[in-house]
Amino acid sequence: MIKLAIADDHALIREGLIRILSYEKNLQIVIESDSGSDLILKMEKCLPNIVLLDMNMEKVDGIQALKMIKSTWPSVKVIMLTVEKQKRKIKEALDFGADGYVLKESAGNEITNAITSVYEDKKYIDKTLLETVFRENYLVKDEDELSSLSPRELSILIKISEGMKNKQIGESLFLSEKTVKNYVTSLFRKIKVKDRVHATLFAINNKAKEYFEEKNNKIS
Repeated sequence: MIKLAIADDHALIREGLIRILSYEKNLQIVIESDSGSDLILKMEKCLPNIVLLDMNMEKVDGIQALKMIKSTWPSVKVIMLTVEKQKRKIKEALDFGADGYVLKESAGNEITNAITSVYEDKKYIDKTLLETVFRENYLVKDEDELSSLSPRELSILIKISEGMKNKQIGESLFLSEKTVKNYVTSLFRKIKVKDRVHATLFAINNKAKEYFEEKNNKIS
């Protein structure tokens, strides 16, 4: 059972989310909150697995609440909810460890998919948000950075974008976890990212999987 907290200062949106998610048998809503400060107080008494967190709340906003959650309870996953595609806040949230981003206008299955993904230690970004914010304005890289990766680094980048951890990558490629970690450090440096979220966005934006398959087809 996934324990869920929902924090949004708009009662109608909050109630709508609760109504939609109440039909999911594997979800239990343990916290309902209308502010970041109230959320933190309630989390001290009942810790959820995942928090659905409104980006824009009064008193303690979503970004501030995210910082508090990640510094106090690093194992708790946080999915940011937003109405507007605010590039500055999204980038800031990425830097502070948000695990997912979903537009409030998204269908219920988009939100449940996000919850399932982050619970399985994968990152989740609303497709619309990715296309309108990141692709054009944030993480589009020079193709030279992609071509600078060795075939092994490229393969590992793709597996990172699929949500795999270093241990899983090592098992799939018959490499030690330490060797994978060294490859990850090298490829992060080459594509100028500092964490797996940014690496995943880089891979998606630059179609790393298609690039890898195209290179292999040319060789064969």
